Amino acid sequence: MHEMKAEPFARNFQDAVAEDAKSSDVSAHSVGTICKFRYCQLSGKSAAGLMAAIMLAATSALAGEWPEWGGDPTKNMISDDTGLPTEFGSGERIGDTEDIDPATAKNCKWVIKLGSESYGTPTIANGKVIIGTNNESPRNPKIIGDRGVVMCFTEDTGEFLWQLTAPKLGAGKVSDWEYLGMCSSTTMDGKYGYVVTNRGEVMCLDLEGMADGNEGYQDEGKYMAGPGKDPVEVGPTDADIVWIYDMRSELGVFPHNITSSSVVLGDGKVFASTSNGVDWSHTNIPAPQAPCLIALDAKTGELVGEEGSGIGNRIMHCNWSSPAFADGKVFFGAGDGFLYAYNPVAEKDSEGFDILPELWKVDCNAPEYRKDADGEAIKYATYDGPSEIIGTPVYLDGKVYTAIGQDPEHGEGVGMLVCADAETGKEIWNYKDINRTISTVSIMDGLLYICDYSGQVHCLDAESGEAQWVHDTLSHIWGSTLVADGKVYVGNEDGEVAVLKAGKELEEIALNEFSAPVFSSPVAANGVLYIQTQNHLYAFEAKE
Repeated sequence: MHEMKAEPFARNFQDAVAEDAKSSDVSAHSVGTICKFRYCQLSGKSAAGLMAAIMLAATSALAGEWPEWGGDPTKNMISDDTGLPTEFGSGERIGDTEDIDPATAKNCKWVIKLGSESYGTPTIANGKVIIGTNNESPRNPKIIGDRGVVMCFTEDTGEFLWQLTAPKLGAGKVSDWEYLGMCSSTTMDGKYGYVVTNRGEVMCLDLEGMADGNEGYQDEGKYMAGPGKDPVEVGPTDADIVWIYDMRSELGVFPHNITSSSVVLGDGKVFASTSNGVDWSHTNIPAPQAPCLIALDAKTGELVGEEGSGIGNRIMHCNWSSPAFADGKVFFGAGDGFLYAYNPVAEKDSEGFDILPELWKVDCNAPEYRKDADGEAIKYATYDGPSEIIGTPVYLDGKVYTAIGQDPEHGEGVGMLVCADAETGKEIWNYKDINRTISTVSIMDGLLYICDYSGQVHCLDAESGEAQWVHDTLSHIWGSTLVADGKVYVGNEDGEVAVLKAGKELEEIALNEFSAPVFSSPVAANGVLYIQTQNHLYAFEAKE
């Protein structure tokens, strides 16, 4: 077979899809080309393999955008953006306020004051930036107090456009922990955005807000006020809700601490984790029969499928992992420590429920994490014990990668990263020289990068799992690596963002400091690097 040249092929494919989209209902997101896939890597592949890659490429994000957690449905934390800055930082406050003067922060395009706690990662598409936070910096003086908030800004200037304000559940720390805000990233697809709220809901939003009228759901004022309260006045800077699916009332789900998971789109459906978990005792599962993964119709919000694997009976703590969609499958890292693959097309079971067929599952815990030498079960949340999956599974080139971890409140402990065959679920390799992690991997040019909660960045050979190097940032890491522009970006709890050279040789290029923790993951879109601290969102670009 002749060598395939990647760039002309990609351009031709994009042109073909774009031409077809002119006469069909295809969103801008779905017209994306390979973006994170390298067609040059397909040399020598079979025609079937090539076609599978092409079909998968059709669901990838447009080059330069970051419209969902992980960038595209495969969730590989890499970007093709170039010219990204290496040096950047906090900047100085304006007077006695918490606002930052962007002129005092190196390479800063703009900076936005968020709430007091922000954990979700920004998404960027169609000229908009969307972020989750809390309501400690209220944009609407009529809506005050603790809320989960989704904010939308312009990509070019950071100008505020609209916000969704979701009341707390009133259940306290057990299901909606105070001030955590909106922890999920919004998945942007054309005119619509999909987010999981702190109230245990999957919600579809009109990304134009109220600027183009009120579509679908008509009770935004009542929703923002909260149960039992008089509706608040809806204004031009409020969110336009299209539909809401309440997982608690519809499915009996019991979220533990917070509902936190980002959805993935595929096959015309929205796939979401339910955050079903344990109660305050950490030993009882209130809703063992409730599903931990569901599928909703993207247009209507109707339930069209749910997992029937019995994950709810085996929950260790909660189901916070976000699903991935690739290779015609849904990949889900569950609260029982197993990685699952599902057929996205549900089938009726004997009781009439629409069940997503389980294709395979693989235990991501080593046997010695689950049972000791005497065959006794090792208690959860102990250093040597088993863990669930919180990071997102990543698909690349017929393989799926994911690692185990726990709520950071549980501290450090043993971990494991698993590489499995996407078709069969057979484990290809595992890597145990990693501690617990809530991070998602980045894979580029045959190298895999992942952080652990202890603060170490690991570089492995993606094919063999052989370690290349380990870098200790000396502080806990909650977020994930971003690999872009020949660099590895990673933030930590001390408010430092390390910039490492991507490659087999470890080299720290820069260490940038911020005045607040960086729990989120760096992302890049259209030549701009986004760094989110607990209370600010920065947009950095290299200046001439």
